[in-house]
Amino acid sequence: MKDAITGKTSKAKRSTRTDWNKLRRRNAAEIHAGIEADPDAHPTDAAFWKDAKVVLPNRKTVVTMRLDADLLNWFRQQRGYQTRINAILRIYMEAHEETAVGANG
Repeated sequence: MKDAITGKTSKAKRSTRTDWNKLRRRNAAEIHAGIEADPDAHPTDAAFWKDAKVVLPNRKTVVTMRLDADLLNWFRQQRGYQTRINAILRIYMEAHEETAVGANG
């Protein structure tokens, strides 16, 4: 089954807790009231956007690696497993950068 937005093929239909039909029936005033009631939503103004910069993600490189099957299966249990593996490796790299710099310099 292909995702309508991304065009990617999924292995299984994902369940969602979002009631899209209810959301589509909401008018602008109801949506605005919901935003106003949300304690985590903060309005922005021109001053907020004055120094804003667009930050694009780094381009990914395709690699082939050999991983233990049980390890890969564990990561694949959730959507976005490659992004999580990338984040874990980045944290490891950042934690060891000082050590690598000290050993090389």
